[in-house]
Amino acid sequence: MDFEPTSRAKAFHDKLFDFFNQEVLPLHRDWVRQVMRERREPDFLSALQAKARAEGLWNLALPDLTDDQPGTGLTNLEFAPLAEIMGRLPWGSQVFNCQAPDVPNMAMLQALATPDQKTQWLDPLLNAATRSAFAMTEPDVASSDASNIATKMAFEGDKVRINGRKWFATGGAHPDCSFLIVMGVSDPDAARTERQSMVIVPTTAPGVTISRTLNYLGWEDHVAPIAQIELDNVVVPAQNLVGERGRGFKGAQVRLGPARIHHAMRCIGMAEMLVELMIVRARERTAFGRSVIDYDTIQRWIGEARVEIDMNRLAVQRCAWLLDQEAARDSWRPVSMIKISVPNMLQKIADRALQIFGAMGGLDDLPIHHAFAYARWFRIGDGPDEVHLRQIFRSEPQPEWALKDSPYLSVPNLGEQKLRVAE
Repeated sequence: MDFEPTSRAKAFHDKLFDFFNQEVLPLHRDWVRQVMRERREPDFLSALQAKARAEGLWNLALPDLTDDQPGTGLTNLEFAPLAEIMGRLPWGSQVFNCQAPDVPNMAMLQALATPDQKTQWLDPLLNAATRSAFAMTEPDVASSDASNIATKMAFEGDKVRINGRKWFATGGAHPDCSFLIVMGVSDPDAARTERQSMVIVPTTAPGVTISRTLNYLGWEDHVAPIAQIELDNVVVPAQNLVGERGRGFKGAQVRLGPARIHHAMRCIGMAEMLVELMIVRARERTAFGRSVIDYDTIQRWIGEARVEIDMNRLAVQRCAWLLDQEAARDSWRPVSMIKISVPNMLQKIADRALQIFGAMGGLDDLPIHHAFAYARWFRIGDGPDEVHLRQIFRSEPQPEWALKDSPYLSVPNLGEQKLRVAE
């Protein structure tokens, strides 16, 4: 297991690093003004994307691209440090067409879509000609258990009729979102994980209503606005079925692995950005006659942040390496582990950054509150911590020996002895 970057990976890293610092970062203030304050799409984005594509910095997050598809074909491990750079800004990934939820949707369409579906839906995503959303979570059921999903899909000849309500569909409220990948119950009498199917639904289909844009802790995802969606007698062609009927539960796993690990990669980049901000802020401020950076508490926070970032980076790199191997199907456990560890790490560092910056830290002038809300959301999105911890526990090897027979105990049969508690 070697995490040393290949010559190709290093070349892409250096190229992306320079492009990001020279072309993307200087435009961040304009992005904040246009997107967050004026509530409009940035007027420079298309030209910036075209420039990134011309530099060969396009579709960097898709390792399984075919020769006729635009992109680099980098491995997950090669992409990891690039995702960190993009993650330093909320909109950084969008410049290189590496944003969620489009990348995991592209990965799923690559794996499961028919040739016609790829032409109609995948190709525009690969060329940033449209946006997409994945609609699984529902407000009326505990969607952490995907088998609870209640949206109904009735196959009627060559049509599918869909009724239900979805929310927290990332990207669904974006004005350029042209289609949803909707999960619903198509076979209610089948086994628990074989009832669901996934169907592509154009956002312009009659009966599709984006009822509202959702914020989380007051934070709005400006790159992929989060939607609540009503599906009222929506009828689409049965050929819009993604993968096999009744295999939606399994098919969704194709996108969840990349989605989770890419989120984790970006979180590492956010954490690095926060540490830089914390150091600069603490150096330039004084309190009670001392530079803030000289206080033991601040030094400890920054030192602990470095330990936590580097530990989580290694865990993410290990997951990326595993996904690149033929045994990628066995990578769910370490992916779940970083899904828990990384956002908790980022939330902790963001909380301390807020403390160092004081009231200023919560303003839109800085991306600190974005990192905090994103981390807190990530602890719920794509499966809450508790679900992943439960799965990890269930896969933990159980010792065969009983405690009373443990070779680690110096007193035999300790578990059978009655201990007196003196009163």
